[in-house]
This record gives sequence, C-alpha cells and structure tokens, in this order.
Amino acid sequence: MKLYYCPWACSLAAHIVLHEAGVPFENENVDIWTKITASGADFNKVTPKGYVPALQLDNREIVTENIAVLDYLAGVYPQFGLEGPLGRTRLVEALAYISTEIHKSYKPYWHNGTDEQKAVASAYITARMRLLGDTVKGDYLFGDQPTVADFYLFVNTRWAERFGIDIPPAIAAIHQRLNARPAVQATLKAEGLA
Repeated sequence: MKLYYCPWACSLAAHIVLHEAGVPFENENVDIWTKITASGADFNKVTPKGYVPALQLDNREIVTENIAVLDYLAGVYPQFGLEGPLGRTRLVEALAYISTEIHKSYKPYWHNGTDEQKAVASAYITARMRLLGDTVKGDYLFGDQPTVADFYLFVNTRWAERFGIDIPPAIAAIHQRLNARPAVQATLKAEGLA
C-alpha cells in the first residue's frame, strides 16, 4: 500500500491508521497547491481529483475520499472498525458526521474567510463536537479502543487547537489520549507536525 498525504490535511487519519497497524507501507508527501509529489511526479496522474488522501493498493488501484479510505482501512485492519450487525454502519455514520458537519466547517480558516465567517464556523464546530462528545462510550468514541473515526476526529481537534476553537471536554479527553499514543506521535513526526 502507498498513501499519498499532505501535512495538516485529513490524510493524517489514514496515515495514523497505517502506523497503528504496524504494517509496512509507503507514503509520499503531496504539495496540494502545485499537485507535485515529493518524488516530482504529477499527482493529477495519480488521481484527477488532485487532493489527498489517495491510497494506492497493492494491485495499483486507487481509493480516494477520506471516508472511503478510512472505511477500506477499517475493513483491512478490523481492530480499527466496529463489530456487530450495525458496526460498519455506525462507523460510517460517525465518519460522515465528522466529514460533513465538522471537517467542512473549517473552510473559512483554510480559505481566507472573514473574521465573522470564522466566528460562525468556530461556534458551529464546537457545537457539533459537543453533540459527538455526548455519545462517547468509553475512552474513545465507541469504547476502549480507537477506531478510524477517532483518528479522523483527532485531525479535526488538531485543527481546532491550531485555530483557537473550543473543544468540549469529552472530545478534548479523546484528543489527549490519542496524542499520547506512540503511533500517533510517530505519524506526526513523519509529517513534520511533532
């Protein structure tokens, strides 16, 4: 497997999963503005979407879109998924919520929004994280072990820290637990974020 990533992007979640799994994999940094990879390749030839994550499988197929990449990884490494008849559904539900309600709300911060737009986004993000925090079932979102959804949430809490957005206590506790994990620290170091 090969992961195409960019520091500070949501691809950090998949990168963490691969480090947590402890399996050999390749990774390559992508400049998302120039669309050039660290090796000098044209990233648009990997995926015409031009953004990360992109996961190249051993058969050379490419999986894109963060939810799809994380769902795929939870299937390959079930320790980061959920068991039971509704396990996958609940996991995709959480991934979709994080993507559509939290992740997308950072747009004013990443794309030169006005102070007013950022204030509205900040309040919205905090409220959505609070709703998610009300559902926490243990040390992590679904119990005592982190899932791919926890790692995606971690990306969003790092952004909240970066932009000074309030993180509700239940979510802040998950962030701290994840941040203390050796594989998370190794991934942050690999991306130059430690």
